[in-house]
Amino acid sequence: MPRTFHQDTLAPAFLPGHPHTRYLIVRHGNAWLIKFEGEEFGPYVSEREALLFAIDAAYKLGDQNEPTQVLLIDESGEAKPVWSYGQDPYPPVL
Repeated sequence: MPRTFHQDTLAPAFLPGHPHTRYLIVRHGNAWLIKFEGEEFGPYVSEREALLFAIDAAYKLGDQNEPTQVLLIDESGEAKPVWSYGQDPYPPVL
């Protein structure tokens, strides 16, 4: 279900020098959300569940020749890449 962004979990859709379409995994309270193209999806009960859904979506988009990446936003707001289409195995080993 799409939602609007929470101000405390904003992250840019693109980073300079990173030509990937990005799926962002963020924690919000006790839940996990996937952020993609200005929308939020979830909530998911665990980080692993959110990652699996995001990686599956990123893989499908990657199969359409769109470079995709899944990033985990940590508590300090830093984005850490966890999966990239064409570089990491699918299905993922989490």
